[in-house]
Amino acid sequence: MTPLKGLILSGGKGTRLRPITHTSAKQLVPVANRPVLFYGIDAMAKAGIEEIGIIIAPETGEEIKEVAGDGSAFGVKITYILQDEPAGLAHAVLTAEPFLKDSPFVMYLGDNLLQGGIDDLVAAFRSNEPDALILLTPVPDPEHFGVAELDGDRVVALAEKPPEPKTNLALVGVYMFTPLIHDAARAIEPSARGELEITDAIQHLVDTDKRVEPHVVQGWWKDTGRLDDMLEANRLILDRFERRVDGELIDSQVEGRVVIEAGATLTRSTVRGPAIIGAGANLTDCYIGPYTAIGEDCVVEKAEVEHSILLTGSSVHDLDGRMESSLLGRNVHIRRSSGQPRAFRFMVGDNSDIGIL
Repeated sequence: MTPLKGLILSGGKGTRLRPITHTSAKQLVPVANRPVLFYGIDAMAKAGIEEIGIIIAPETGEEIKEVAGDGSAFGVKITYILQDEPAGLAHAVLTAEPFLKDSPFVMYLGDNLLQGGIDDLVAAFRSNEPDALILLTPVPDPEHFGVAELDGDRVVALAEKPPEPKTNLALVGVYMFTPLIHDAARAIEPSARGELEITDAIQHLVDTDKRVEPHVVQGWWKDTGRLDDMLEANRLILDRFERRVDGELIDSQVEGRVVIEAGATLTRSTVRGPAIIGAGANLTDCYIGPYTAIGEDCVVEKAEVEHSILLTGSSVHDLDGRMESSLLGRNVHIRRSSGQPRAFRFMVGDNSDIGIL
């Protein structure tokens, strides 16, 4: 078989993660202190894919280029492909056709996380040689996803967010295609929301008697488009960590699977894993609970933080209660003032969400 290429979709506005995504691409929001996008690149590299195209949007493309680079850090070659407008996944495939040419390829949504990578998927695609192979997983709410109907080992129908799903098998954001998908994408019309849907293009393959095979995911899969999903993905990734303490501990305790990066300093603090503390972070008189990722150069002082993600440069000071299930953007500062009378004072951006418990 011709060598596989990879296609990662990193356009999209990330509206469900605002305000974080007002200033950063959603694919660069970190899970366990690594951008979500990097997990997809890693999965492709481990599956032996050497050439990867990344679809970028005009608004966030330069930032993604700067962070991911030319791919050498991952052992791959990255080509960036500009999609002028968010006109659907099938439109992204057509936009990438000059890069993909006649190669079969893996398409991976850049804000998705998949346990165990894609090695099994690639092996099944190579051995069975279908015209397309789609990843599926059972979900409790299939009406919110693309849904597949199967007949044995073949896909017979697809529906995008059907009000009355016929199965509970949702399409995971990873697909494998032969070049036939390009003609299928050209053959379809935009959907009601004005996009060329990949489900319609795959359905066209089915309708023209092409062989579309399912591959049911055995482990977990996460679309990290919402806060709850980000926190859950962070939890799942941290659960795989091994203990490593390279930073400085001063009268501090570290319990369980905790990573303390070199350059981090803990003073009179307790960290209970799974957790990660980034380089340059400074923790003083604080408690960091399980499933927390503290980014580089963060400061936590006289506060408790649990089941949360703090991005680079954030700080939390002097809180009476525990901060939990939270996502702080870069250089966000939360503190309690010593002034009287005691009150809450906020400066909050658009589409923020604050819960005071």
